[in-house]
Amino acid sequence: MSMFKIFDTAASGMSAQSLRLNLVSSNMANVDSISSSIEQTYRARQPVFSAMLNQFNPDDPAIGVETKGVVESQSPLIMEYDPEHSMANDEGYIFRPNVNLVEEMANMISASRSYQSNVEVVNTAKQLMSATLKLGE
Repeated sequence: MSMFKIFDTAASGMSAQSLRLNLVSSNMANVDSISSSIEQTYRARQPVFSAMLNQFNPDDPAIGVETKGVVESQSPLIMEYDPEHSMANDEGYIFRPNVNLVEEMANMISASRSYQSNVEVVNTAKQLMSATLKLGE
């Protein structure tokens, strides 16, 4: 593996974790949103990743992270009886998103640590390249 591919691999990891952090922040921002129908209620979103494999050399390990898409959580929405609420439907129910704050906080910590690990990989690779170049002096 070329030394420069390390940067590509780390960059794809940072991009993936950045998307993950954006989705976590979107989920957390909408945790208190309310709707009068199931169809209009915000649903938690999660990214789907896969390993990018080297198509030219199957013996090489994965060469990065590929984003396959974003999926909405299929867990049930929170249905709450509150006939006095201005957003209540005809039966008196309001709907809240299926966002779990504890899970989102754990995802946020995991994503930020993974992002930082990729930054450390880049920094270490730069230091090693610099030290290698200095050997010739």
